Amino acid sequence: MNSPGTGTRDELVVLLDDDGRPTGTALKREVHHADTPLHLAFSSYVVDPVGRLLVTRRAWDKATFPGVLTNSCCGHPGPGESHEDAIRRRLRDELGITGTGRVVPLLPDFRYRAESGGVVENEICPVFAVAVPADVVVTPDPSEVAEVRWMTYPEFHDLALTHPEASPWARLQVQQLGRDVDWAGLLGL
Repeated sequence: MNSPGTGTRDELVVLLDDDGRPTGTALKREVHHADTPLHLAFSSYVVDPVGRLLVTRRAWDKATFPGVLTNSCCGHPGPGESHEDAIRRRLRDELGITGTGRVVPLLPDFRYRAESGGVVENEICPVFAVAVPADVVVTPDPSEVAEVRWMTYPEFHDLALTHPEASPWARLQVQQLGRDVDWAGLLGL
């Protein structure tokens, strides 16, 4: 078996009880189904120095929520892996992004449950903002990401609330964040 949290097919996720306490682990490839147990995840928004967000469309052949428009990157910390390390790992693996700056929590207690095509997501999923330099190079892994685009947060806020292909977690996140987020202030840009 490969190391947990490496992005391989044997990646482990951390299972949680209803109070958010770890109860064990499971293989990521086996945990997402019609009765997905509660598990630990993260959601992140990559922000450039002028305050634009990197918005992604999930690959069309993803097992969960294929083709949805969403925030920059989501994933699962492996056992013993910090959220910040997991975010940097997934940004590198999914989007080819390295050299990130500050990682700041936005919604540390975010939790959601959503269903698509008989597959359920059931996550405690803290939300973070991640600073990147102006010259950041984005090279999406096509097995993870079908499309990337930069947009202002108000544009993304409106897209997440109105676009039929927006992810359910992005919709819930922007509802909680509101429309006026000072990304530059949060990240010290």
